[in-house]
Amino acid sequence: MQMVVLALLLMPASIAPAAGAEVTIGYLHGPRAQEPLSLVEVPAENDGREGAELAIEDNNTTGRFLNQSFSMVTAMVDEDGDAGAQALALAEQGASFVVADLAADALVKAADAGRERGLLFFNIGAADDRLREEDCRPNVIHVAPSHSMLADGLAQYLVWKQWRRWLLVEGSHPEDRLFGDALRRAAKRFGAEIVEERIFEDKGGARQTDSGVVQVQRQIPVLTQEAPEYDVLVAADESEVFAAYLPYRTWDPRPVAGSAGLVPTSWHASHGQWGALQMHSRFQKRFSRFMTALDMQAWSAVRIVGEAATRTGSTEPSAITAFIKGPELGMGAYKGQKLTIRDWNLQVRQPILLTDGRMVVSVSPQEGFLHQVSELDTLGVDRPETRCSLP
Repeated sequence: MQMVVLALLLMPASIAPAAGAEVTIGYLHGPRAQEPLSLVEVPAENDGREGAELAIEDNNTTGRFLNQSFSMVTAMVDEDGDAGAQALALAEQGASFVVADLAADALVKAADAGRERGLLFFNIGAADDRLREEDCRPNVIHVAPSHSMLADGLAQYLVWKQWRRWLLVEGSHPEDRLFGDALRRAAKRFGAEIVEERIFEDKGGARQTDSGVVQVQRQIPVLTQEAPEYDVLVAADESEVFAAYLPYRTWDPRPVAGSAGLVPTSWHASHGQWGALQMHSRFQKRFSRFMTALDMQAWSAVRIVGEAATRTGSTEPSAITAFIKGPELGMGAYKGQKLTIRDWNLQVRQPILLTDGRMVVSVSPQEGFLHQVSELDTLGVDRPETRCSLP
């Protein structure tokens, strides 16, 4: 209720509420990712979507005072489906804004198809830096943190701990290379040294078998033995093939970070600061499970639309879009700093949580990493570095 009152107080006095106007938000997602290695980390069937549903309820709580209402329509892109066609199908159902949990190529296709219809997309799933850089689109807001933001958040903490010598172990899939590249960039940016790089070749086979523990217990020590002296093993395993097996199995007794061990993320169930417990409580009461990073990114996307509608007193898509891309947007998201958007690549600024799976160990940006505009801009691609050119 405090959030509602504050939002109303911030709304310009000259703006009158619209008469029974509705905002329709689309939710577009791809097929479910492969099962994780850990049986306790299998995502819920509606991972992400339920975060959006909670945000729709929150938007409507505020919207009642302004005679605004919010609804959501959904569509799925099959593995070989046409993301652009599904985006246009959502537009036919009245959606002007689309929360998209899609792989990079599918997101680009959807955004290009929806541009002529004026669709504004919110990327909640793809961390690829190219989507914010050479393949950026003027109608895609990136709520999901990029690989470079996650890597920078992790690197700042490791450097703060004086764990500057890294052994980098990278998977053999293209997406592993993307995170590996971000970790290399972060090491160079913050003064760490990668003493050696190694590749874990994915040779296929069953991900979870009776003999798996025995095999891994033999493989991981061999993979990590005879390494130069290092402080921390940093893993790039976006495909979830090997990193979960690294802790407690390395040849040398060293901490693990990156895709396992100490993991950078936008949200975690153990996060309890800045009012996050209230968010967790509401989500658990509504859906009987913990809120994931994807849920939080979807919630943030839908709430950004709601915040813009409240602040402008309008449900016109053009007015909402202009406010979202303008300098006045600042939305609380239970992470200590308001979410704002970088105007050079439309990436949402946000702190990065570092978790060991049970507790939040730290939150980046770390103390002492300064920036002339915002310390949050020490995470990810800064304005002078960007390759994005928006109209």
